[in-house]
Amino acid sequence: MERGLSLLIAAVMLFVAPEVQAADSFTFAINATVNITKTGCGMSKLCIQTPDNCDPAGNSSCFFGSVAAGSTTAPNGTELMFQLSGNSTGYIALGLTANATQGTTALYICAQNSSNNASFVFAARQRNNINNNTLSTFNSTVTKIRGQVINGKIQCEFSVPNLNATNTRSADSTTYVVILGSGPLTGSNFGAFTASKTTDPLNLANPSANVANATTTTTATNATNATTASPSTTKNSASGALHSHALTLLLTVLMLFVLKTA
Repeated sequence: MERGLSLLIAAVMLFVAPEVQAADSFTFAINATVNITKTGCGMSKLCIQTPDNCDPAGNSSCFFGSVAAGSTTAPNGTELMFQLSGNSTGYIALGLTANATQGTTALYICAQNSSNNASFVFAARQRNNINNNTLSTFNSTVTKIRGQVINGKIQCEFSVPNLNATNTRSADSTTYVVILGSGPLTGSNFGAFTASKTTDPLNLANPSANVANATTTTTATNATNATTASPSTTKNSASGALHSHALTLLLTVLMLFVLKTA
């Protein structure tokens, strides 16, 4: 009975994956249901897509990534919750880096293992930004992993706690360059990563960080104009009222003068 209970607990931990150290690769024999859409983009989650504004729910060629900020634990960092969707015979990945041309990129990888009935695989690797072909393992705590592979389309969700873009951790920072890309998977070896989209530095805790600022600028300009126009309108109204009273007073004086003269 105790042995059976232990096996059950182990199985639950494997499929739910509450927390793992993603330096190793984890293969999931059973797909979890994952539903990824563009709903909430710019409102509750920051989205990166190629082609622009595509919806992974209805576009088979849509390469999509999203991130939403969770709780912040000072001074360690912020939990970030990711979604990733794309087509590949190997792996798709979302990368985070402070500078895409220097240092390293943390790659969070979702893959299909074609040698194991296209089962879902999750891993984390570090890319050298100088030599893009070099991938190495690194320790990263990842939680709430869910993934599925359907007809070559890979979709996954996962959370990374205590992310901080600063080296000193003296301040919490969620500003990263985000890279979407893919690569081959041969056995347990992840091949060279090819980037499909690289963003400017974005505050990942702000869902609208990569939304075009034309609307914001226009709105701000209109708001400024409205603010400055209001006092001007009030001033003109007051001035008109003053002129009206002055004219009435002048007519009254003239009328009294005419009556007195008569």
